Amino acid sequence: MNTLRRLSFSLMALAFAGAVSAHHSFAVFFDDAKSLVTVRGTVTGFEFKNPHGLIRITARDASGAEVPWKAETNSPSILERRGWTRTSLKAGDEIAVEGWLARDGSRYLRMRKVTRADGTPIGVPFDQAEQK
Repeated sequence: MNTLRRLSFSLMALAFAGAVSAHHSFAVFFDDAKSLVTVRGTVTGFEFKNPHGLIRITARDASGAEVPWKAETNSPSILERRGWTRTSLKAGDEIAVEGWLARDGSRYLRMRKVTRADGTPIGVPFDQAEQK
């Protein structure tokens, strides 16, 4: 029985460690001390999933070459409270994503707000949302 308890505890610890490593703090990956940046491009994918959603974008760099970007969103439940749905974005949509850059310098940011090509906002910006 003692061996069974140890095995059960070990399996629970591994499961918990996996769940914890899947979620992370904003400050670990993104730098809110730097100015916000805006990336304009075409949506190539939108993942409305936990623990964070993900917007994939193809933008153009200064030379005109296409470059992929990723923008992390809040969880689906928070996005829904801010007016988003699973169908808020689809591949081919032209958008501008404003957010905080990744600390490692990659083309990865944490979304603050998203607007369509005509300037129409999608949902409510991060810092304007009502705290519940």
